[in-house]
Amino acid sequence: MNRRTFIMGGLGTLGIVAGGGALFTQRPEFGRLPQGERLARMQASPHYVNGKFQNLVPVQVMNEANGENRFVAMAKFLFGDKSHLSPKQAMLSKKTDLHSLNPQEDIVVWLGHSSFFMQLGGYRILIDPVFSPYASPLFFINKAFPGSNVYSAEDMPEIDVLAISHDHWDHLDYPTIMALKPKVKHIVCPLGVGEYFEGWGFDKELLHEEDWDTEIKLADDLSVHILPSQHFSGRFLTSNPTLWCGFAFVTPQRRVYYTGDGGYGEHFKAIGQKFGGFDLMLGENGQYNMAWHAIHMLPEETAQAAAEVGAKQLLPAHGGKFALSRHPWQEPYRELTKASRGKGYQLVTPEIGELAYIDSHKNTLFAPWWENME
Repeated sequence: MNRRTFIMGGLGTLGIVAGGGALFTQRPEFGRLPQGERLARMQASPHYVNGKFQNLVPVQVMNEANGENRFVAMAKFLFGDKSHLSPKQAMLSKKTDLHSLNPQEDIVVWLGHSSFFMQLGGYRILIDPVFSPYASPLFFINKAFPGSNVYSAEDMPEIDVLAISHDHWDHLDYPTIMALKPKVKHIVCPLGVGEYFEGWGFDKELLHEEDWDTEIKLADDLSVHILPSQHFSGRFLTSNPTLWCGFAFVTPQRRVYYTGDGGYGEHFKAIGQKFGGFDLMLGENGQYNMAWHAIHMLPEETAQAAAEVGAKQLLPAHGGKFALSRHPWQEPYRELTKASRGKGYQLVTPEIGELAYIDSHKNTLFAPWWENME
């Protein structure tokens, strides 16, 4: 084989790989970038600068903590020792029959990672549902822990409100969303995220898509507030094409705050002052690393945030299903338990599928189930 033949063959192979990659990213789960009227709304936001969204305070998504740049971090994530990142046995769970619940009871059921089913003021709310075995478009990345996928779309009753905090794969899951499609009455999401739903054939009338610090009044007795978080977005190569957020769910009797993903910042104090406290905070706690400390909280920061927003109860999110970081899978629960001692809130740690009450007087002490697993 001469040099020219070798080079042409190599170029041909690269062309095939590139062409296959281009076709792969045309799959519907990648979605499409915002356009038209939606893009014009985004461009009018004070948080949209130079073609992308930005945080309230500029932060680096990745820094080189301990000499670990993004390439080193990715290499460790893909090829490093994973023996301590996930349980050696099936996750403990208690599968609650969601169809049989009294709809007038204010309850929450953790479905694993950052997915929650909640009943509030007679409304059924589903937050960031991911029922797929992988939080990734690739079958070998971000596999769910054994036993953590105990719920499916078929287990969900009719959903009054589907709340999506941002477009990352572990929060916006195409197969789950499409399976839920016939059951969803309203969708709330931050600016730009509605483009995914329209591209996937959802009726535009279902969408309530707003900027930070906006109230979405779905009924006289139910409001959903889109709130700031310190994070980022994007499902492939485009950086921050859509907004990310936390949510406050408010009825005449209750207030529940979901942080979404994000690092610690002054926005927690502002949210606490604005709402005067919450009956429950669903707080990010897991998948942290000092290399991306600005966009994921450490457990002690989750505890601090819960205190600052005035939460009566704290239920941790973002753990127990996917290993997206390098810490041992049990560490977030152990560290948050220590950080919560002496705080003014009750730490609520149900197993996946175990019912918890939003009324702090009704909950009993949950066992530290992570200590009963290897």
